[in-house]
Amino acid sequence: MAFRVPHKIVPSQRSSHSQLTLFAGFGGLLALMALAGFGAVRLLRQIQTSNSEIRREFVTRNATLSEMRSDLYLSGTYIRDYLLDPDPARAASHLENLNDIRAHIDRHLAEYRRMLRPTETGPLNGLEQELAGYWKVMDPVFGWTAEQRRRNGFAFLRDEILPRRAAMLNIADRIARVNEQQLSEGGRRVGDLFSGFRVRLLITVGVTLALGLLLAAFTIRTTLRLEREAAARYGEVVEARGELKELSNRLVQAQENERRAISRELHDEVGQALSAAIVELGNLAAALPPNTPELREQVGGVRRLVEGTVAVVRNMALLLRPSMLDDLGLIPALEWQAREVSKRTRLIVKVADENVSDDLPEDCKTCVYRVVQEALHNAGRHAHATTVRITVRQSEDRLMLSIQDDGKGFDYTREKGLGLLGMHERVEHLGGTFRIDSEPGSGAMIAITLPLPAKTRSADAVNRFARAG
Repeated sequence: MAFRVPHKIVPSQRSSHSQLTLFAGFGGLLALMALAGFGAVRLLRQIQTSNSEIRREFVTRNATLSEMRSDLYLSGTYIRDYLLDPDPARAASHLENLNDIRAHIDRHLAEYRRMLRPTETGPLNGLEQELAGYWKVMDPVFGWTAEQRRRNGFAFLRDEILPRRAAMLNIADRIARVNEQQLSEGGRRVGDLFSGFRVRLLITVGVTLALGLLLAAFTIRTTLRLEREAAARYGEVVEARGELKELSNRLVQAQENERRAISRELHDEVGQALSAAIVELGNLAAALPPNTPELREQVGGVRRLVEGTVAVVRNMALLLRPSMLDDLGLIPALEWQAREVSKRTRLIVKVADENVSDDLPEDCKTCVYRVVQEALHNAGRHAHATTVRITVRQSEDRLMLSIQDDGKGFDYTREKGLGLLGMHERVEHLGGTFRIDSEPGSGAMIAITLPLPAKTRSADAVNRFARAG
């Protein structure tokens, strides 16, 4: 079977361009949103400042105009009291108050003029002219005697002061309307600012949405392409893993076949040749003259050496692939393995079986035998166990194996050697389950379950029926 290794994934130039486009697009979008936000904040601050200035200016103008209107009323009152009061001392006091009111009005006029724009000075100029005429008409009155004030005062108030004061109040009302117009104009300016802000905001939102939609479309397209590439790479990885498992299984099968071939070669060829050599050495020793003890001793030594070699070859052949696994079945092979391990080490190995068939599939027998072999090796060398119990049970559709030792135990999640991985792969290849229960200081138990093919179940049922008959 041809084995493919998935090609190495290298970032393409298109991916680099996609990343650059995404960075540039999202960076531009964030920059546009930031600029729009800063511009909106600045414009709102400008609108707030303009609105505050317009209202403050209106309030200040209105307050100043109200003061002038109040002063004009007071001036008429003081002139009336001055003209109609017969007491000279009180008349002089009213005249002094009138002069204070006049100075106060002049000061307010100057302040109000500073607050006006060039286009708004017309009504104020008319008010100043009326005031000048108002004060000019009253100048001769200030030199009247008490008799003149008594005789001419009422007519002067009726014909001169009251009409002029009414005219000035009308002018003040026109100035108030100018203030209201100024407030309305300010409101229109603020409205224009708001309109400009809305237009800019709509443009910014439109551009941002358009750019966002483009980026979203590009991102979705790129994401889908990456998902397809990732799915393709994942498929290649899954296929490669399957091929690796298949290769591993083929290697295991090749290894078992090679071991079986080497074992038979050692047993049939080398073992028989050495056995023939032992027979020939026996014949040679029998044919030697009785008076050659030294030569007989040498032949005997060679024969013992060949006999030892035969034993070594036999053990090697059995370790590679015990013939009894093929000839006698699984349980005798496991019992022989237990005896051999007990001979080589101080490990006590007990084998128990329950309803195990003699004609199990070759793969199942080999898997169980190799798992037990690796487990006994680990129990003696790494776990330092003294007793191992092996239990093999067969049910209608599966074969179960458990190997329990009293060693020092280990943490399976952290300690996974090649032997354990090999056992796991063997069991997984046959569709079985592999489980290890172990904790440091409490021994270990390996449990595997292998499914049995239907023909094995049928043959096993027939054997049981025959045994029962």
